[in-house]
Amino acid sequence: MSTPLWSPSAERVSATQMDAFRCLVNQRHGLALADYAALHQWSIDESATFWPLLAEFFAVDFSQPPQQVLRNPQAMPGAEWFVGAELNFAAHLLRRRDQHTALVAISEDGQREQLSYAELAARVAGLQRHLLALGVAPGDRIAALMPNTWQTVVGMLAAASLGAIWSSCSPDFGTQGVVDRFGQIKPRVLIACSGYRYAGKTLDMSSKLREILPQLAGLQQLILVPYGGVPADTTDFESVVPAVAWGRACAPGGEPVFAALPFNHPLYILYSSGTTGVPKCIVHGAGGTLLQHLKEHGLHTDLRSDDVLFYFTTCGWMMWNWLVSGLALGATLVLYDGSPFHPAPERLIDLIDAEGISIFGTSAKYLAALEKAGIEPRRTHQLSRLKAVLSTGSPLAHEGFDYVYRCFKTDLCLSSISGGTDIVSCFALGNPTLPVWRGELQSKGLGMAVEVWGDEGQRVSMGKGELVCTRPFPSMPLGFWQDEDGSRFHAAYFERFAGVWAHGDYAEETAHGGLIIHGRSDAVLNPGGVRIGTAEIYRQVEQVEVVLESLAIGQQWQDDVRVVLFVRLRDGVSLDEALASEIRQVIRSNATPRHVPAKIIAVADIPRTLSGKIVELAVRNVVHGQPVKNTDALANPEALALFRDLPALAD
Repeated sequence: MSTPLWSPSAERVSATQMDAFRCLVNQRHGLALADYAALHQWSIDESATFWPLLAEFFAVDFSQPPQQVLRNPQAMPGAEWFVGAELNFAAHLLRRRDQHTALVAISEDGQREQLSYAELAARVAGLQRHLLALGVAPGDRIAALMPNTWQTVVGMLAAASLGAIWSSCSPDFGTQGVVDRFGQIKPRVLIACSGYRYAGKTLDMSSKLREILPQLAGLQQLILVPYGGVPADTTDFESVVPAVAWGRACAPGGEPVFAALPFNHPLYILYSSGTTGVPKCIVHGAGGTLLQHLKEHGLHTDLRSDDVLFYFTTCGWMMWNWLVSGLALGATLVLYDGSPFHPAPERLIDLIDAEGISIFGTSAKYLAALEKAGIEPRRTHQLSRLKAVLSTGSPLAHEGFDYVYRCFKTDLCLSSISGGTDIVSCFALGNPTLPVWRGELQSKGLGMAVEVWGDEGQRVSMGKGELVCTRPFPSMPLGFWQDEDGSRFHAAYFERFAGVWAHGDYAEETAHGGLIIHGRSDAVLNPGGVRIGTAEIYRQVEQVEVVLESLAIGQQWQDDVRVVLFVRLRDGVSLDEALASEIRQVIRSNATPRHVPAKIIAVADIPRTLSGKIVELAVRNVVHGQPVKNTDALANPEALALFRDLPALAD
């Protein structure tokens, strides 16, 4: 494509916080960095200067200033950031204390609750007093089995204010999935909802909680939140663990206090998807998370205090942690809990108008589903304040870019972003000062030395390879929980290339300084020794009108690998030879003959994680008769049976 889909005007660029930061760098250091490419290179070359200046730009409050910005800069892992510095993560998210709206929580049934920044701080102070009375201290774990609502945010802020480590799962996790996660970290307090709603159904959490609680060793108290129309009866659980109602634990009032903590004090424990074994517990530090999120929200998204930020997420996905950090810039956050398609596909689009959302975050799958449903928001909604759309979860297809600009709005910044739970942030993401090119992530993040490498560890400037980060960055995890010698952490990210973070994405750098993500490296297909990213196939297949979604694997076959494509079709459509030929022709015409599957098989459902990502590895294991170690990590584990012992794969 020779022209971008969107370009910011010169006036819009000069009004961005990104451009203001570039000007500050030039002024402070006597430079003449003319564009983002130059600014990014400077942020890599002078990382020990970049990160403190970023902290200054966003007025990060160090209760104790750093003695050294970066110790052991060549070590990865092993580099230490802001040595000797102290701060409090929650204090930065609660700097605003006026009546400006901080949180708007909307449930699937339409119930709407709103908290100002002053009210949010008072709620945090109330829960904080309760946790202190329990003896909660820095390093204790506070876990939540909660929907995406305001009480969950209060819980996180109260925990972080005291130096407790926060960890959350969404209530749709299965019993074993919760125990596999929280059982490893042994929380002192569990905050849980009494029930929740999804797709028009009310689900009572009582029986699930009765199964979970006895398996959490060391649990001191359950705080039960009434939710979803299900009464919160603490007496149901008191034979197992002391329980208290949310209203008693979180009586609002007073001012919160904030413990001064080391820059790298643990803030969050997040979890790998757990589809190949017990989930890894990834520990993230407070200071690195704060700096990274300030950068991504303030510079890369241009979030400001008068913005309304929305991201469709659950508390079991790192995008919840990312979303909540928008409070640090004084913005209003819209929290939605429920199905994005209930009662109709326009449910989330309605929120854009109703709440004046200016930055709307969602998944590539959601955008594809809207397009398949024929939804054209520009014809039915005002979208008057909308200035940016963010997409993640899986690569946004080129056609997804076309759809947003055709059917949403022509004047907005569409940002496909990529990073993950591993870094609770992004390696590549949007940029309000740059054009949007079809199919591309606009830019590498400031301070992130992102490259694409070939198998032998050489940079691939134009071509596909492994996404790596070659230099340390502050939001690198502190490590894995109970991995004392760091061996599991090292094996996860640094075994492929010594001293270099290998992220596990199959990617390509573009001529515009952006990236294209072609799928996960471990799901790359290899027919005849040619590497193919699964996203390259999905992009073509899902252009076929009757295909709702697809999944591709490589099947071991006659001393080689053959590509097998599974498709989920619209209701009432069957896979006949004519449709199979159409699918093959679309792939062959728009990709290469190597991409054409040897087998195409229709299935009623495709397994996905609780955060909505399809699981190629689990399906590949089932097809090859190998076990799937942790089906409780899946939203629909019953779908795996659809791929077992298929006659079509025996010849």
